[in-house]
Amino acid sequence: MKVQTAEQIGVCSWSLQATGPEDLAEKVNALGVKRVQLGLTPHRGDTGAWNGVEVVLAASGIRIVTGMYSTIGEDYTTPETIRRTGGIVPDQHWEENVALAKATAAKARELGLPYIMAHAGFLPHDPGDPDFDKLAGRVATLAGLFADAGAGLLMETGQEKADTLLEFLDEMRRRGAANVAVNFDPANMILYDMDDPIEALGKLAPHVRQVHVKDAKRTKVKGQWGEEVVVGTGEVDWVAFVRILANAGFTGSYMFEREAGNDRIGDIQQGIAALTKAMDSAAK
Repeated sequence: MKVQTAEQIGVCSWSLQATGPEDLAEKVNALGVKRVQLGLTPHRGDTGAWNGVEVVLAASGIRIVTGMYSTIGEDYTTPETIRRTGGIVPDQHWEENVALAKATAAKARELGLPYIMAHAGFLPHDPGDPDFDKLAGRVATLAGLFADAGAGLLMETGQEKADTLLEFLDEMRRRGAANVAVNFDPANMILYDMDDPIEALGKLAPHVRQVHVKDAKRTKVKGQWGEEVVVGTGEVDWVAFVRILANAGFTGSYMFEREAGNDRIGDIQQGIAALTKAMDSAAK
């Protein structure tokens, strides 16, 4: 068992709605954490990596430990719109997304990042589906680009069940993409009404290299989004969550991602307190 500690806690840069490197550093310092997952491409209003951001953050003792690659044309209006437009699924954006991945890989190499996270899009549940083969080929292409930059590819959870993702990881290894692993987001499984996050983490834990700390309440109306809420006030059992990772020997980062609310700093501070308390309880 690897005891999980507050030193593993960080924040996703895009959650802080920063206007530049100095503003980002100020907001990360307000949270009292020293790890950042940096958006390397534009995402939900975030501009992506700024030139010199690593120098500004380092001056405050803040490390950029992972990056994120976002794709073109994503529409999060409803679960159905993101099913059609999410990740590298849409054919019309594939060439642009490859070019963006190459630029992302170059930035990750420059920053010395070990992992780049990405939303691949909805994975077909049937390996016999022709779309499964197409998407597997595209993910393997991204994995190869990132491997050339010395980085692994972390696939975000939530849009498929754990068993589907496990099958897909096996397919990646068959295709020689051994650098593909998991960024586990428990809230996404609730928001997409897809799986039980604790049960899913139990299956995926050996493949998890980073987690997004986010909480949610499941929708009562099929086909609509669940509600993202402050960590500790939703349906995720954080003590069980941390305990599974501790038993798996997890040494990665707990990155807070907050994509709702008008007080991101206050919400994340409340969440950090809840997660730290869960870490203490899980260690007993």
